[in-house]
Amino acid sequence: MKENHTPPACALEPLPCYREFPQTEMIDRAQAFYSDMVRRRTVRDFDTRPVPRQVIEQCLLAAGTAPSGANQQPWFFSVITDPAHKRRVREAAEVEERSFYQERAPQEWLDALAPLGTDWNKPFLEEAPVLIAIFAQKYGVHPDGEKFSHYYVPESVGIASGFLIAALHHAGLATLTHTPNPMSFLNKLCARPSSEKPIILLVVGYPKTGCQVPIHGGIKKPLATIAQWI
Repeated sequence: MKENHTPPACALEPLPCYREFPQTEMIDRAQAFYSDMVRRRTVRDFDTRPVPRQVIEQCLLAAGTAPSGANQQPWFFSVITDPAHKRRVREAAEVEERSFYQERAPQEWLDALAPLGTDWNKPFLEEAPVLIAIFAQKYGVHPDGEKFSHYYVPESVGIASGFLIAALHHAGLATLTHTPNPMSFLNKLCARPSSEKPIILLVVGYPKTGCQVPIHGGIKKPLATIAQWI
């Protein structure tokens, strides 16, 4: 007999856990958060020291609190720590990156990347202790195998990814948002179905001693150029 997938009627509960702060404290908290996040820099030189699994798990739980279309939470995170598995990821990623830098990338794109000093060689994919492959789920599947649509998938997964990056930084870890194109090799390496699209390979760990970062990466647009009051 076919299962009934009719959604339940909307059920409500009192707003849990909300806290309002005095305005002065609100300003202080907003400034403190900005001061913490402005320290965040994309890192490409990682120490090989392991990261406690509990830290990653708590940050993933934080990412999972992100809002999503119809609360369908259309994301999946594959955490890769095994050295042999990381090596396979690097080998597959570098195939695509070499093709991009040497054949497919238009000159305008290469010019935009030049201040960051990037190329096809990605040693951090092996050196960093943790890789997190972030997948966007195009649709869901009921227990009986029937598919159902997910809504606002790119927006939802983008928000969750931002939560994850902020949580990892808050915990004291450095990150790199690596996006080789195409990324379908991650489906095979992470044993994920074709219905999931890999969108980010997040590199996570501690900066290597003496780590340097491009000056260009720390130059952010001022408020007047990214926001307006109407």
